[in-house]
Amino acid sequence: MTTQTRPVLFDGSALTIEDIVALAHQQATPRLSEQAEFITRIDKGASFVDRLLKEEGCVYGVTTGYGDSCTVAVPLALVEQLPVHLYSFHGCGLGDYFSAVQTRAILATRLTSLALGYSGVRYRLLQHLMILLQQDILPLIPQEGSVGASGDLTPLSYLAAVLAGEREVLYQQKRQPAAAVFKALQIKPLHFKPKEALAIMNGTAAMTGLACLAWQRAAYLSQLTTRISSLAVIALQGNAYHFDEKLFSLKPHPGQMRVAARMRDDLQCHEQAPRNDSRLQDRYSLRCAPHVIGALEDALPWLRQLIETELNSANDNPLIDAEGEHVLHGGHFYGGHIAMAMDTLKTTVANLADLLDRQLAQLVDPKFNHGLPANLSGAPAEQAMLNHGFKAVQIAVSAWTAEALKLTMPASVFSRSTECHNQDKVSMGTIAARDCLRILELTEQVAAACLLACVQAVELRGGLVELGTNMQKTITDLREHVAALTSDRAMEADLRVCLELIRQQHWQLYD
Repeated sequence: MTTQTRPVLFDGSALTIEDIVALAHQQATPRLSEQAEFITRIDKGASFVDRLLKEEGCVYGVTTGYGDSCTVAVPLALVEQLPVHLYSFHGCGLGDYFSAVQTRAILATRLTSLALGYSGVRYRLLQHLMILLQQDILPLIPQEGSVGASGDLTPLSYLAAVLAGEREVLYQQKRQPAAAVFKALQIKPLHFKPKEALAIMNGTAAMTGLACLAWQRAAYLSQLTTRISSLAVIALQGNAYHFDEKLFSLKPHPGQMRVAARMRDDLQCHEQAPRNDSRLQDRYSLRCAPHVIGALEDALPWLRQLIETELNSANDNPLIDAEGEHVLHGGHFYGGHIAMAMDTLKTTVANLADLLDRQLAQLVDPKFNHGLPANLSGAPAEQAMLNHGFKAVQIAVSAWTAEALKLTMPASVFSRSTECHNQDKVSMGTIAARDCLRILELTEQVAAACLLACVQAVELRGGLVELGTNMQKTITDLREHVAALTSDRAMEADLRVCLELIRQQHWQLYD
């Protein structure tokens, strides 16, 4: 477990992507406000629902069936049984389970929304959610089965069921029945009040938690791709003047300008090497690196706004305005903004994979690499005919890139009419988020391979002392973990080491 460094307080105040990511990686300690004013505000919503029941008011999902069944009245004597049926019949998820990191992000995201006080739940429910986070009792949640409108009903049903002491959890790295873990820890299962299971399930927490993780990984990958591109420019004897400050002031996209400035900083100590051809301009994968990476850099602030607005929203249905004594029926469970954010992010990230793939293709090919050994082989001359260097790695990179590009089809355009045509336009936001995370995994694999290749190429080129401090540090630090390729060996272990460093965000790249 990572050392916990700071508290994150759930009191109805806005949280950030970084808060959710820190909680997901156990780099922060979750805390639930114990202020009397906060507790009163939360409980007031549940009390208002109770009063409506006593007055025999009609409330969707409380005194009616769910979805298209909203016209079916539920007798007051059966109202308390309805939440159990809700999480029970939605227990049909399939596919792999969300990881521990992803599940913590989902829990923290749902708690953020419920803490706003518009969901008609008791403070006690928030306490039970907090127990799961603090004790690291993680519901086993299948990834597949949400269309992203009416919220993440099926994934979040597993959270509701666990709070009630049912289904399975991951606890102390073991898959166990929730009931057994609760008994061992003396945790009483939650008996849901009428609106509470619906409040947990009818929201966008799964897709939004995943989106927070995706955004943070993409932001780091943007910087890493910039550093790799700078190494590729040096290895390929590229033209550092392609990143001229005046040049980029004439097309002033802020993110693009920022990437060019980072590359100028990386390359400022590099003496321009003699060119081996007469071209004034490098191929696009070098010359246009700031433009490719810059598209992601310019999207990140906008995507942050979309994700954090969703994170800090009341997004279940109906919403309970206890102060104004209104029940607000609407569609805030619709995940359209997260779907658009994830479809956008996955496209810009896949373009990073494509950029790096093209750079590597130049590096390994003696027709284009300006005198480097074929396939970046580091073997001595007497062994050169036996060794194939990064040949197979380049093939693998091509495969990973192709798979990433294939997944960029926007999920949000594949809306399906479901549930007796009640849910007739749905967001597919959770599928988009899952696609985005898969593209990030593939692009990180591409980055790991290209970082190893670029460092090998720069070392083969020589002149390391001419590099700036940051560039030298990247190379020397990598070599502390992975040796140079001087003779053919299976590269899987090296790639996995480098990949893990990337996912830990090991390198501090740019301010």
